[in-house]
Amino acid sequence: MIYVCIPSFDEGPTVGLVLWKIRKVFEEFPREYQILLADDASTDQTTVRLDPYTKVLPLSLIRHQARQGYARTVEELLNLALERTDRPKRDSAILMHADFAHGPQFLPDFVRRLESGADMVVGEATLQGEPSRGRRLARRWAGLLLRRAVRVKGITDIVSGFVAFRLMTLRNALKAQGRTLAGDGWAANAELIGRAARHARRIETVAVVERHDLRQRESRIEPWRALRQTWSDAGRIRLGAARTEQGAAS
Repeated sequence: MIYVCIPSFDEGPTVGLVLWKIRKVFEEFPREYQILLADDASTDQTTVRLDPYTKVLPLSLIRHQARQGYARTVEELLNLALERTDRPKRDSAILMHADFAHGPQFLPDFVRRLESGADMVVGEATLQGEPSRGRRLARRWAGLLLRRAVRVKGITDIVSGFVAFRLMTLRNALKAQGRTLAGDGWAANAELIGRAARHARRIETVAVVERHDLRQRESRIEPWRALRQTWSDAGRIRLGAARTEQGAAS
């Protein structure tokens, strides 16, 4: 089973089409799959747009009454996949976004690498259609900051939010750490990759295009504020990792 995990907040204009594209991908690339989507207290028409898809897709919805944030929502989705699986050595979870930044057409590339033995597959992105130079630079500098806190050999795009995990690897990673993700946004992506990498025997990458010209809303990223938050989150990630290592050694 492949669990496609999608956190969403105010993605009403695109979320339905993303779901439909996922369906088309798995019609042409037949695999057993479920879509797990968490609507993080959206204020737009996301809820209305999603309801019809529950009747025609293998789709499970989580609806938050109050905002939980990206990191908490991602953890909830991944834990739901872990609760549902009865074959964690075989089953997988793929994390992707609902705004078309992550193209469903790349899903078979992730699946093939998992089927060939990878325990984690990271989508390393080329940015396309991002109109703001500030946001492009912020993403690049966030990656540089977080690579100091999270070091994974062979991974250059440490802030990627397009990632696949074998569920046994994910279960071991979340169980071993014993705490929630320390950061949010890019930092949450980096920390999740770092945690899983410690329990992955084989890590691979997939070249993907991260598109921002298909997004039907303004970017939520304020570059300098995002970088200040990333700097703070990177420190918390380093501190949390050090405490975990000390606890394991004692």
